[in-house]
Amino acid sequence: MTNTQIPILAPLLVPFLTAILALLGWNKRRWQRLLSLFGAAGLLAAGGNLLSVVLTQGTQAIQIGNWPAPFGITLVADPFSAIMVTLTGMMGLAVGVYSLADIDAGREAYGYHPLYYILLMGVCGAFLTGDMFNLYVWFEVMLIASFVLLALGGERAQMEGAIKYVTLNLMASAMFLAALGILYGITGTLNMADLSIQLRQLPWQGLITALAMMFLVAFGIKAAIFPLFSWLPAAYHTPPTAVSAIFAGLLTKVGVYAIVRIFTLLFVQDIGYTHTLILGLAGLTMVTGVLGAASQNEFRRILSFHIVSQIGYMIMGLGLFSPLALAGTIFYIVHHIIVKTNLFLISGIVRQLHGTYQLKKLGGLYQTHPITAVLFLIPAMSLAGLPPLSGFWAKLTLVQAGLELEQYAIVVTSLVVSLLTLFSMTKLWAEVFWKQQPSDKALTVISTGEWLLRLVPAAGLAACTLLIGLMAEPIFALSLHAAEHLLDSTSYIEAVLGGVP
Repeated sequence: MTNTQIPILAPLLVPFLTAILALLGWNKRRWQRLLSLFGAAGLLAAGGNLLSVVLTQGTQAIQIGNWPAPFGITLVADPFSAIMVTLTGMMGLAVGVYSLADIDAGREAYGYHPLYYILLMGVCGAFLTGDMFNLYVWFEVMLIASFVLLALGGERAQMEGAIKYVTLNLMASAMFLAALGILYGITGTLNMADLSIQLRQLPWQGLITALAMMFLVAFGIKAAIFPLFSWLPAAYHTPPTAVSAIFAGLLTKVGVYAIVRIFTLLFVQDIGYTHTLILGLAGLTMVTGVLGAASQNEFRRILSFHIVSQIGYMIMGLGLFSPLALAGTIFYIVHHIIVKTNLFLISGIVRQLHGTYQLKKLGGLYQTHPITAVLFLIPAMSLAGLPPLSGFWAKLTLVQAGLELEQYAIVVTSLVVSLLTLFSMTKLWAEVFWKQQPSDKALTVISTGEWLLRLVPAAGLAACTLLIGLMAEPIFALSLHAAEHLLDSTSYIEAVLGGVP
């Protein structure tokens, strides 16, 4: 392994080795918990190092087994993928610490920690792969690990949610595999850089557009865009909070990442059709998600529907397809991963105190636990887009991009959805924190150690939300840099193939 390979391989090797060592220590709970912390910290360090290398040295690519591209297995890190890997490390550490208090001994005994790191390895692999077939492989690694994590514990609600989750995601995988077969049949390659060149030269634009739609459906299910999102609110509220949080923060973003990647690198021949369709789907995703959230009365189901709604903002920038719009998409992904993970972590604190997620049975936490109330308020108001928090700047960037392109319908939709999001967040605030505690409910006493394991990750993510809001300019500059690399694929192709014909 050379020095140039280590930065790209490390985000895959760290979770892989952590999972293997956790398996070797299957009956040693304390060993697994300690190893989990070191593994999460190592993944964050690996992601940060990769981002630093990419920003200083440009897009990096390696060929596994020294087979030359496009014949071998390619790993590529450009600014967008490096940002996503770094965020994976951040969420992996935050949720990993929280898991020490949230995951019971029974689930740990049945392999929670190895599964957690296999999931993180799958996520990083999907962000770093430069090959469409290996993207499918990494999706399947994620699907297997996430399904077992979702069902771990065997509770009835978990099994019902897991079955819905795996059924629809297997349908997406089948669609993905069928599209891959057709794509390979007409191009003779599945290397993304090579495909970017081949697809520009083929005369069958109608067939290419049809293929693009097949991939949009496959990735749309995994990203939970309209009308393919029904599995998400049916599944994400059923497992332990730590599992819900890592799912909410990362899994749908892998689907979004795949959509952004292929519709900037591969399918750019018929932008007038494909990206206009994506823009329409963005608006519908926003509206249906936020209306679903407004109708719910269970903490995590509200948050789950808001995941759907916020996905609409992410693909809005892709539909607009300008440097500013794509920068808004990347900024929004950064903001949302942190905020949504944090909201799920806080929902777990609330549940631990009250023993329920039902809003009617909650209340009074502003008086009894003001720190928890503040930690909720920061990501909640950021999700709604209030200044000066991170969500405000992300939405402002997308709105400015829409106004520049005179796409007034999607701009109005995004603003109205922000108001409805604010309504949902104030509803949660009023029901969980502001109203009086129900007279028949006594709060559960949490030990100091468990309280810190839950509170510290939530506080850290809330601090990140504030920091992004107060230092929006460098985050925007980084997002714009990544967006420019997406729109100009020259550096990506050169890094993989050594030149652009």
